[in-house]
Amino acid sequence: MTPNVNGLRRQNLRELLFRVGIWLKGLDGALEVLGGAGLFAISPAFIVRVVAFLTQAEITEDPDDLVANYLRRAAAHLSLTGEHFISAYLLVHGVVKIALVGALLKRKLPAYPLSIIVFVAFIGYQLYRFMLTRAVGLIALSLFDLVVTALIYLEYRALKKPSG
Repeated sequence: MTPNVNGLRRQNLRELLFRVGIWLKGLDGALEVLGGAGLFAISPAFIVRVVAFLTQAEITEDPDDLVANYLRRAAAHLSLTGEHFISAYLLVHGVVKIALVGALLKRKLPAYPLSIIVFVAFIGYQLYRFMLTRAVGLIALSLFDLVVTALIYLEYRALKKPSG
């Protein structure tokens, strides 16, 4: 194979990974907007009842079940203020992601460095929250954000490279 074919394959793979990563970020943003809107519409008491209903069978089988008891405790500690903070956070986070994804898919050059800054800030906040909560999901989300941020950087660098 000639170097041009290898270079073209690398470019196509980079662009494919970039597009898949960006679409996943957009889907993530849409789910956050839906989740945030849903939380605004639901009372903490309703969440406690739903969690109790969903975990009842497991608690009956094993009263010391770690996950079921954790979910029940978390739901019981959810306040209206806390719920509204989570709702607002999800809505803002989701809308920002959707806006950035839209701009990236349209290849708007200023969106690339802005996206990198925003996603690095999200990673920083997620790692801060991990230090407080030890929620492993935050590490997984941060790793995904890191990969997408790297893909954004590579795509930006390729777009800025003069053709020739």
